[in-house]
Amino acid sequence: MDSGKPVLVSGVKPTGDLHIGNYFGAMRQQVELVKSGKYRPFIFVADYHALNSMQDAQEMRRRTRELAMAYLAIGLDPQEVTLFKQSDVPAHTELCWIFDTLTTMPYLMRAHAYKDAEAKNKEISVGIFNYPMLMAADILLYDAEVVPVGADQKQHIEYARDTAEKFNRTFATDVFKPPEPYILPEAAVVPGTDGQKMSKSYGNVIPLFGTRDELAKAVMSIVTDSSGERPENVYAIHKLVKGKKDLDGLYENNRGNYKALKEALIEDLDHFLAPMRARYEALEKDPGAVDDALARGREEARAVSGKKMEAVRRAIGVA
Repeated sequence: MDSGKPVLVSGVKPTGDLHIGNYFGAMRQQVELVKSGKYRPFIFVADYHALNSMQDAQEMRRRTRELAMAYLAIGLDPQEVTLFKQSDVPAHTELCWIFDTLTTMPYLMRAHAYKDAEAKNKEISVGIFNYPMLMAADILLYDAEVVPVGADQKQHIEYARDTAEKFNRTFATDVFKPPEPYILPEAAVVPGTDGQKMSKSYGNVIPLFGTRDELAKAVMSIVTDSSGERPENVYAIHKLVKGKKDLDGLYENNRGNYKALKEALIEDLDHFLAPMRARYEALEKDPGAVDDALARGREEARAVSGKKMEAVRRAIGVA
């Protein structure tokens, strides 16, 4: 499946129930990049990264599968993308260890996640401390040229670049290609039902694959401000699925009638999400389709990463 196109790599942790903030904030842009046809895409469920915060085997299996189904439901074609579980490809953790032997503790202490945990006086696991090296392995195994990240995640690419350059310099080789950052366009912050950023931890989410009744319940709970000309929290979500021209007339004609505006949002959200929900429900009833997609991705990712590891082992003298 070597297309000669630049490689795109993206990993997503299976750590929470998916909501429309996840979709409009990141997932949609990733799928659009894949569908552009410009790249050879590797998308993986980052279950080993998730292990830093989730130590429940049953939940891990469930959320890993749900995330794989979600990506298929929102438009990834398993014939066009290598979709796999990180844990299905042993090269990720093997290469991480090799990188560990080259990496100093002061260097890792610069990582944002470590500094944030330290500032909050949290107990820091080796996994949290070391996660930049696993992420570097995730990226460098596939000669990634495109790693879509938000502006606040640019450090991840810098760590991968530094690690590639240090390995090549230490072992007098050109095994690794330093990746370039690909910063996703700034996505609008999706407000939750209480006006804060939509987040499961705030309990303010609108589910991505919820039933119409679940959508309606969430939308009707959106906090509105009766002092304004329009309910801004409702409008901010509405504009994600409908154009400004249509919305301006709707909100002008229903000024002050927040119930009518919420009902319109329910209709438009349901219309937008229904096709994805239908595909997700079909995948729930056809587990073999998900298994096949992940198995196909596992074999492809193992083949590509295996070739890279052969070169790595020769470079370090264990093969």
